[in-house]
Amino acid sequence: MDELDLIRERAETVGFASADDLAPARERLLAAARGGRPRRTRRWFWAAGATTIGLAAAITAVVALAPADRIGVGPAVAHADPVKVLTAAANAALKAPAKPPRPDQFLYVKTEYRAHHTREVWFSVDGTRDGLIGDTKIPGCRDGKAPIYGANDPSKEGTLEDCQPSPAYRTDLPTTADAMLAYLYSRPGAQRDNVNAMGKDVLSLADEQFLPPAAYAALFAAAAKVPGLTALDHVTDGAGRPGVGITWPVGPGASPKAKPVVLVFDATTYQFLGTDDSAVTVKTFVDRAGQRP
Repeated sequence: MDELDLIRERAETVGFASADDLAPARERLLAAARGGRPRRTRRWFWAAGATTIGLAAAITAVVALAPADRIGVGPAVAHADPVKVLTAAANAALKAPAKPPRPDQFLYVKTEYRAHHTREVWFSVDGTRDGLIGDTKIPGCRDGKAPIYGANDPSKEGTLEDCQPSPAYRTDLPTTADAMLAYLYSRPGAQRDNVNAMGKDVLSLADEQFLPPAAYAALFAAAAKVPGLTALDHVTDGAGRPGVGITWPVGPGASPKAKPVVLVFDATTYQFLGTDDSAVTVKTFVDRAGQRP
């Protein structure tokens, strides 16, 4: 294999940036190579005696999309296809421990945010027991009735209102990609042309609810069927953990301030980590609201 073959193989692996994007990086690279050398070294690329591997590495530094944020080209885009990333996430979810919690337990989730604050929740596994969001009591639904907590009118405090249980352990969800996709499209406010809204639905199921492995896998497999997603390299979650991101584009007619949903997965295990703004750092079951593992 000669130098051109190696360069061609490397370029096919990492992909090319556009000529406009490459211009600033090319000037930096050439300027660094000329630093302190006579002008006759314009042919530095060959005169420096670079080996075949060195040449391929230099070419990669210019054409690769992955380290683009380091050489001034712009946000880095993952080489991995978003479908492959989400399919890998589905496979990882399918291998998660399958032991179900007891109905009387609580799902404890600790989420850390980039803005240096932490959220803790305790949600009833079967939805019938009072839980907590921080120090705020969340009513459980028993026999179709739930108490009112934190009412503006003190006379209503503790009175009962009609309800439907909201279990934290979701045994009611589909276990195939197509059925899960249909479920996501059927949720209130869902729009087929607004994938960002669906991204938020996927996030709500992935972070502060607990799904059996088959349903959890179906969630990411369904997401893989959504068009318009993008994979991003070199992203971090809200706790600074590195991973690969999946961007859900903002829907049509959205506000210019609208922020796209970016789900972050571990780049090696494809375990769901959180978003580019938040990080699920603890997720487990405990015996009572307020208890920490």
